Amino acid sequence: MAELNIRKTGMAEALHHEIVTHKDTRRVSEYFGENTFHLDKMRECLTEDAYRIVKDAIEHGTPVDRAVADQIATAMKDWAISKGATHYTHWFQPLTGATAEKHDGFFKPIGPGKAIERFEGDLLVQQEPDASSFPNGGIRNTFEARGYTAWDPSSPAFVIDGTLCIPTVFISYTGEALDYKMPLLKALLAVEDAAKNVCQYFDKNVTNVKATLGWEQEYFLVDLDLFNGRPDLLMTGRTVFGHSPAKGQQLDDHYFGSIPGRAQAFMKEFEYEAHLLGIPVTTRHNEVAPNQFECAPMFEEVNLANDHNLLLMDVMEKVAKKHNFRVLLHEKPFAGINGSGKHNNWSLGTNTGVNLLQPGKNPKSNMQFLTFFVNTIKAIKDNADLLRASIASASNDHRLGANEAPPAIISVFIGTQLTKMLDELEKSISAGKMTPEAKTELKLNIGKIPQILLDNTDRNRTSPFAFTGNKFEFRAVGSTANCAHAMTVLNTIVARQLIDFKENVDKAIAGGDKKDEAILKELQKLITDSKKIRFEGNGYGDEWVEEAEKRGLSNMKDTPRALDVWARKETKDLFGNLEILSPVEIEARHEIELENYILKLQIEARVIGDLAKNHIMPAAIEYQNILIKNVKGLKDVLGAEESKEAGRTQINFIKSISKHINSMNDITNDMITARKEANAIEDTREKAYAYCDNVKSLFDEIRYHADKLEIMVDDDMWPLPKLRELLFTK
Repeated sequence: MAELNIRKTGMAEALHHEIVTHKDTRRVSEYFGENTFHLDKMRECLTEDAYRIVKDAIEHGTPVDRAVADQIATAMKDWAISKGATHYTHWFQPLTGATAEKHDGFFKPIGPGKAIERFEGDLLVQQEPDASSFPNGGIRNTFEARGYTAWDPSSPAFVIDGTLCIPTVFISYTGEALDYKMPLLKALLAVEDAAKNVCQYFDKNVTNVKATLGWEQEYFLVDLDLFNGRPDLLMTGRTVFGHSPAKGQQLDDHYFGSIPGRAQAFMKEFEYEAHLLGIPVTTRHNEVAPNQFECAPMFEEVNLANDHNLLLMDVMEKVAKKHNFRVLLHEKPFAGINGSGKHNNWSLGTNTGVNLLQPGKNPKSNMQFLTFFVNTIKAIKDNADLLRASIASASNDHRLGANEAPPAIISVFIGTQLTKMLDELEKSISAGKMTPEAKTELKLNIGKIPQILLDNTDRNRTSPFAFTGNKFEFRAVGSTANCAHAMTVLNTIVARQLIDFKENVDKAIAGGDKKDEAILKELQKLITDSKKIRFEGNGYGDEWVEEAEKRGLSNMKDTPRALDVWARKETKDLFGNLEILSPVEIEARHEIELENYILKLQIEARVIGDLAKNHIMPAAIEYQNILIKNVKGLKDVLGAEESKEAGRTQINFIKSISKHINSMNDITNDMITARKEANAIEDTREKAYAYCDNVKSLFDEIRYHADKLEIMVDDDMWPLPKLRELLFTK
């Protein structure tokens, strides 16, 4: 069989693969950001006035006029050509979940036999790619192809593979956002303004607040030839069949272990390419599962961090092929072992150098920390369902609640000591006027927060949203996800909560309360209101499911039900009032995410049907025929009576194989019928529910019989590389 030959030769090539890596011997600091048109490079290339204007555009969102845009475009073109670029593209993030680009050459003919390289301000600032085939959720008609990309100055342009890439937003002809970047930028502006205004209670020198993000990207590596022998990996990103190997991750010997030489060579090269592009990747290590790894960068401003994550995923896939690997970014490529997430570590930082989620050295700075800490928890409590929807996908459904991944129930972990402190704070604030003694005691207790955190550094790996000392870690984000989606929601809900907090405190001050007293009283209300979202225990236990139900917390285990939150009036009001997403844009996103879910399951169902009927059952029947021939031969040699005992094992195998083939075929036919019935449903939401409840529900039943056949059929005849080969290739 062709796949079998690929499997065996792939393993041999993997064992003898030459380990190569980049040859640049310079220190990272010498070439970091070399292929990005960052501010320091602009300072070299632009006039002082032009540099000041673009710097203001980056830091404050002020517009860039045409004359300055022309100057920037010329400087950017000359720099890119010096880096070997021949083309340019607006690099954007449509609602497909991937990035998109259309390349145009700098080359422009100006007469017979003559040409120049040209790139002007209007091409930098705005372009018009064909938008007809990108998801739009009904915002526009398919025959209306117009869509616009517009330059995002806050994320530096970069050169990769001979092309100047310019980060942009993507909008429709009528102005609606058709991408992930535009809503993210609006959400970041909202939270920055809201946080800055609250900071004025504590420090008048704060004029700017930036949300920061440090993502942790988990992934698997598999040998390229073995990957090519698995149609399910090729089409869906995960193994839909495969018996668990005898050794998986149960010994915990892979976690933080010595990195295999071939994998390390791949890491060194993709890190080198990342550093050239200004992506501050600093961490690499083995993850828990075999052939699973993680990389992580330093914290950056959220928009830039997200662009860097998307770019890095692309770089990883390109570099992996050079090392005869394929990178698996799917949340659950292998059943029975850990899946992959993209933990989003989020915080807020001021222009004065203060992390608002890190306690300071005095009661005042700790009061500021407490304010942002408690308001964030309240935002999660009020919008838990929305946060769950922000990480919902067909692939993440396989991961949530399995092995080390957090459950679908959104909760916040803050640690035992901080829990105790909030409980004491809640009880100690009186409803009336506070005495000076009570205020002093409270401030002294608040001043102890840094000491509390020194003894509270452990993490709850089962919590989807955990405080980890100076940041919140949103652990439920999937490894394939565009961080912008979750970050748009998180920054929006925190912005709304901070605005409400300031309005309430200002009212209390206007009513006669002192500032500190007004803040403390409002924090007490928030602590009381948000208690039910805080959970310190094991998120995997059945006890938590029961407790969460008592608390009124949602447990939306699948994507279609999680996405229903987008249809709620309060969701549309939240985003609409902050001018981040209009009701039309929200409805479009709901439709797009449901369509994406349907298409992913449709592809998986078709792959499962193909593998079951055209690969696995034929191999099982072929092996069964060999057994039948063997039994007949025993009868010819030994006679009817003696051959019954001699061929007992073979006969039992024949019966068992027949049983699994018949069951597998029947359930596969049921799945195909259910898929066709689902495809006939016109309403997108109803179709998604049908795929979830009637089609996907049969996947594991089919797999059960396929995996049983795998351990019965002769290894040389099995048509697919096995999980033990995929997971333990060196």
